[in-house]
Amino acid sequence: MTPKSHSIVPGTALLQAHGTILLVEDEAFVREVTCEILESAGYRVLKARNAAEALNSFRRYKRIVRLLLADVVLPGQNGRDLANELRTISPSLRTIFISGYPENAVTRHGLQEDGMFYLPKPFSVESLMRKVNEVLED
Repeated sequence: MTPKSHSIVPGTALLQAHGTILLVEDEAFVREVTCEILESAGYRVLKARNAAEALNSFRRYKRIVRLLLADVVLPGQNGRDLANELRTISPSLRTIFISGYPENAVTRHGLQEDGMFYLPKPFSVESLMRKVNEVLED
């Protein structure tokens, strides 16, 4: 079996990835493609379709989750409320919100504060990896 390459896009320099990311996305295609990109870069990914699944996974793996990557609009509970709940358990948890809504609408609703970042959909492999590396380097 051939080991996975850490270069997803030819010519794209990626940092040596490590750590676990909790990915919360209700759209199956977006969730699976994003997961594949992150795993190809060397991250371990815990996938959740909604906030309830994410909370269960986080409670089980909170010691190893370095980043929450969550859609803003989720069934049941929105990404912002989920992030706030997870940060009561782990205050240093970094968060990247992903959304198809314009950034100014997202930031008006207070999604960008210390430790919380935003990535608009649709995103490229490069923009996803750049944002994840940027947030985890801090």
